[in-house]
Amino acid sequence: MLFDVYGPNALYQWAGLIIVLVALILLNELARRSKAGGVFMFFGVCGAMTVYCLAVEIGAAMGAEWALTNPTHTDMNSWFHYAKVYAATAGCIGFMMIKYSWTKVGRSHWFKAFPFVIVAINILIAVVSDFESAIRAFGTTWVSSEGVTLYGGWHNVFNGIAGILNIFCMTGWFGIYISKKRQDMLWPDMTWVFIIAYDLWNFCYTYNNLPTHSWYCGIALLLAPTIAGLIWNKGGWIQNRAFTLSMWCMFCQMVPMFANDSIFAAQSVNNPDVNLVVSLLALFANIAALAYIVYRSKKLGVNPYKQEVFVGTKDFREAMERRADTAELLATEPKSATPAEIAEMVAYNELPAEGTPGFVYVAVEEDVRK
Repeated sequence: MLFDVYGPNALYQWAGLIIVLVALILLNELARRSKAGGVFMFFGVCGAMTVYCLAVEIGAAMGAEWALTNPTHTDMNSWFHYAKVYAATAGCIGFMMIKYSWTKVGRSHWFKAFPFVIVAINILIAVVSDFESAIRAFGTTWVSSEGVTLYGGWHNVFNGIAGILNIFCMTGWFGIYISKKRQDMLWPDMTWVFIIAYDLWNFCYTYNNLPTHSWYCGIALLLAPTIAGLIWNKGGWIQNRAFTLSMWCMFCQMVPMFANDSIFAAQSVNNPDVNLVVSLLALFANIAALAYIVYRSKKLGVNPYKQEVFVGTKDFREAMERRADTAELLATEPKSATPAEIAEMVAYNELPAEGTPGFVYVAVEEDVRK
């Protein structure tokens, strides 16, 4: 089996999984539905976490016993965990800039590529971590700075390649929209094709490299945004993913005992043969996803990164139907928005729900609010 969840603590481990899943779904709803909720979570909580972690690490550097034995210092000190929490939170803030039209940057056409860039960075952080294990201990084991025994081998290489392929599975970089009530940043071209390929790759990453956390970040943390994205928040999966990832990472930085040492802790079997099977599955899934994207882009005659390739599909149409009405966007657009910015927003928002293959907007100086 994949996890050691059949012992005396099995009921607590399964209960912990459900608790984390439900908590992440609810916290995501709080952060996405309310501007205040998002600001509190990704500025307030992240700020508090930063102060806490700095205090612990400064105390440890000074030799303070309370800091040297603090779980944040002993169990969450790797470059990966700090890179991940801040990269994920940067994504959350950038997505809020887009959906609330914060500043000239948040309204800029070029900034619509930010979701692709920040997701690619997050994926590459994990890819580097996978390759790190392969380089450090190919065919054997190594112990991380956090005291976790990890296997290195072909499973890391295969999943690292799957992660790189997954980056190229993100299509329609500039097809970013705003939902009703400005609750979500929508990326309609990010359909189930990418979501499944991503989930399999990311599960494999956690399974290969985070055996003490994979039960939660490899299952509950992936299910939370996927459930929302496939059921009630069509087109908003990437925002769901960023929000839940950031919140989970902040929690783990401050309360690592939950996943590591409590009665709820659960580990993977940490078997290199099992890791290899999971890695091959992730690799094949991403090869298949990329092949399908190439097929659709050739069928439509479009560049899969400059234009959207899933126009006309059910998922794409349902996401586009969640866009805010143009009148609503105009009423809530900041007064500092330029005529060109407003005209661009309207042009994208007036596209049919089925999409327009090969659509490229050329900015014009026209104030549509008159």
